[in-house]
Amino acid sequence: MLPLAFLLAAAAAQPAASVRVTFDKDGVTSVQSEGLADAAANRAVTPDSVVRIASISKLVTTIGVMRLVEAGKLDLDADVSRYLGYTFRNPAFPDTPITLRLLLSHRSSLTDNIDYVLPLDGDMGKVLADPKAWDASHAPGTYFRYVNFNFPVVAAVMERATGERFDRLMDRLVIRPLRLRACYQWDTCDDATIAKGVVLYRAGVVTRDDNHGKRPACPVTPASDGSCDLSRWVAGRNGATFAPQSGLHIAMPDLAKIGRLLMLGGKIDGVRLLSPASVKAMTTPQWTYDGANGDIGSGWACSYGLGVILTAVRQAGCSDDPFRDSRPRFGHLGDAYGLKSGLWVDPARGVGVAYFATDVPADAGSKSAYTLTEENLARP
Repeated sequence: MLPLAFLLAAAAAQPAASVRVTFDKDGVTSVQSEGLADAAANRAVTPDSVVRIASISKLVTTIGVMRLVEAGKLDLDADVSRYLGYTFRNPAFPDTPITLRLLLSHRSSLTDNIDYVLPLDGDMGKVLADPKAWDASHAPGTYFRYVNFNFPVVAAVMERATGERFDRLMDRLVIRPLRLRACYQWDTCDDATIAKGVVLYRAGVVTRDDNHGKRPACPVTPASDGSCDLSRWVAGRNGATFAPQSGLHIAMPDLAKIGRLLMLGGKIDGVRLLSPASVKAMTTPQWTYDGANGDIGSGWACSYGLGVILTAVRQAGCSDDPFRDSRPRFGHLGDAYGLKSGLWVDPARGVGVAYFATDVPADAGSKSAYTLTEENLARP
């Protein structure tokens, strides 16, 4: 039976759990946490709780890409077919190459019309050969459409270029150098980190990560026969296996380190992870909405860099400012399984915020396309 406090919170349309961390160039400046990380165990959420952060994973994946670009392993503007080992094209535009730059900025012309969560034994190349995966009306590079499937393709490129499994590669490139309590899916996290895992809920019902602090039997989507043998991994065959688009589990003080890294031009706590040029490339708009050059949905994103959202665009239809103060920021949101999350940096003031909330009510924000919960957590 779920605890009474949890049931009352759900009835009152309050998040099950939330953590909010503010930071500046020197470190964390404030921490707030409230609610239950695991209602069945009556375990409170804490600042060190580790949560599936949803689409902020894309921003962190991009940091890994930029490290490989700096090492000469990848080229942002090369045809990714050269890495994948097969021709990767929109069937409606077979002569137009697709690059990492287009994938990272959601201008590849891929869509999410087919399922991007593939089984462990899935063959991504065969899945993406289906014309339904593509936008037949817009050529690559001409139109923005936020598409999760871009990032499994990115992960496959990273695996083919290095021969390393994506989760282990990200552990080597980003997580260990920054000493983060984090992993993509759960396999590379230690037991102490897994013990702090947050269960995700929607309307009081478990949606994901119901692990009760224990290592899951299968950390990824099982194979089509139900098995979970990670030794079946083949570099680049299925870039979706470790969920580069949404599968990063991380604590908020550690997510704040990512914000500080970008704020400080790629160096933090004595560790130079990226060059200032790479950070600038990530945080410079590759696309900005002009009224007709993208699908912006409810207006939550109107400018995008490389794995990075840029906020507060002044254009009709844009409602992309959860802070409601019209100040430009960069970062990313997360939205999956009833969770909402955000990492936002105000570069002019040198401050930022990292937050998440689970079982978030679907209440509209007052002046943005974000929920009221997100506006409250993002407040300056």
